Amino acid sequence: MIPVPLLVFVMAAWCAVYLADTLLRSSATRRIGYESWLASHGLALSPFHVRWQTTVFNRLFAYCARINSRALYLWFTSGLVFGIVAMVGSVVLLVRTLQQTLTQMTTNNPHVASQQALQVVVPGVNLPTNQLAYFFSALLLSGVIHELGHAVAALREQVRVNGFGMFVFVVYPGAFVDLFTSHLNLVSPTQQLRIFCAGVWHNFVLCVAALALLFLLPVFLFPVYSTGGGALVIEVVQGSAADGPRGLSVGDIVTGLEDCAVTGVEDWNRCLSHLSRTPQTGYCVPTSSLQPSWAHGRPYRRLDGTMDCCSNNSLTDLCFSFMNPQSKSSVEKEYACVPVRKMVTGTRLCRTDGDCGAHSHGAAICVTPSLENQTRFIRVTHPPNTHMLFVGYPPHLQYAVSLTNFVPRFGFLHLDLPVFLETFCKYVVSLSGALAVVNSVPCFALDGQWMLSALLEATLVSVVTDRQKRELIGFFLLLAGSALLAANVALGLWMVTAR
Repeated sequence: MIPVPLLVFVMAAWCAVYLADTLLRSSATRRIGYESWLASHGLALSPFHVRWQTTVFNRLFAYCARINSRALYLWFTSGLVFGIVAMVGSVVLLVRTLQQTLTQMTTNNPHVASQQALQVVVPGVNLPTNQLAYFFSALLLSGVIHELGHAVAALREQVRVNGFGMFVFVVYPGAFVDLFTSHLNLVSPTQQLRIFCAGVWHNFVLCVAALALLFLLPVFLFPVYSTGGGALVIEVVQGSAADGPRGLSVGDIVTGLEDCAVTGVEDWNRCLSHLSRTPQTGYCVPTSSLQPSWAHGRPYRRLDGTMDCCSNNSLTDLCFSFMNPQSKSSVEKEYACVPVRKMVTGTRLCRTDGDCGAHSHGAAICVTPSLENQTRFIRVTHPPNTHMLFVGYPPHLQYAVSLTNFVPRFGFLHLDLPVFLETFCKYVVSLSGALAVVNSVPCFALDGQWMLSALLEATLVSVVTDRQKRELIGFFLLLAGSALLAANVALGLWMVTAR
């Protein structure tokens, strides 16, 4: 469900704005001055909506529209082709997303949700509150680039731009351009298509540019940040299993998890996933140290059927199982509760006693931590410090530590700068791509409505000569597209907030 504090804060803020606006408009002495101030600054207020419009950027748009006529023609014609393809593709994508949502509702399979290309985003629910700045900045940038495309395309087709503006609806920011309708109606349907498709085309280009920057970031940051030498710890959740004197600290470089080498965040995630799926590995211990140093514990069976031999209050000892070579039985395991750090420091991994004999100068046996079914014992290598020893469910370690691939070459560099750039690029890719898809849908009040109308006028004039019939065809197509988009939003919102 939506967090109550966030909902209360948003409602209180809008109520305060609306109350102040109402009081000023109802005041006999301040009403005229207040309304004049709003008009002079291009501001308009309504419930849960504030809008600002200006003509300051008109010269910039006009300059961009005059850069290179031929190049701009090819650019916006490419956008026209992309817009038509995107219109069809967006419908296919929405149909598939709706099918996946319905499947998830009936099967309750979490893997279906992770496969969805489009998801409804609700701040504070499936969007962490510490990511709101990224989200709104990327959304605003995507909206501005979208409207920049419309404005430049319109001026190139000799359609006047009255102004550019921004708005906030509830909590979502956006942008818009005000085109002169009379000029827009005079140009041909093909010219209209170039104008209407320019927004989604620019969103697509921005998405590709952000994606390219994301992949080339190691190259751009190479002079000041290195990669490939391990995963740098930038945050450790306080009180988690990775926190503490012998845990991980900000600035540590993780180079391995057991025998799995870690050169970056991708390896960290891959290694943890591998360790959680495979059985617990053992450690080679010299046979000579078996009897004098091991405190044999009395094993007992846990509720899940596994064995333990240590006290529940022990923080430094761990129960190990092994096959005693001096025992007459070759099948029955023995158990010992021993100091875990002393046991595994400097030892190699093994599966059977044979693995230890092949790599050891003296006699050695393979001892294995006796843990619950999903629990794993993991040695985390972060030189020059000693190993961090983790006992628990591997995904918990993944959630407890935030890492980055970028290691600063100089001490004065901030650890979070590459993370900021990476995260912002990812949000731009997601949101700009989503705007390109959603605005391509043939739906009322979106770019898709005008794209579809212009497309029908450009293609069906010789087939359907009656203009009213073409408008009727367009109306039913828009109705179907609107219903499809509304169903995706409604069910997606229910799935996000109801669980």
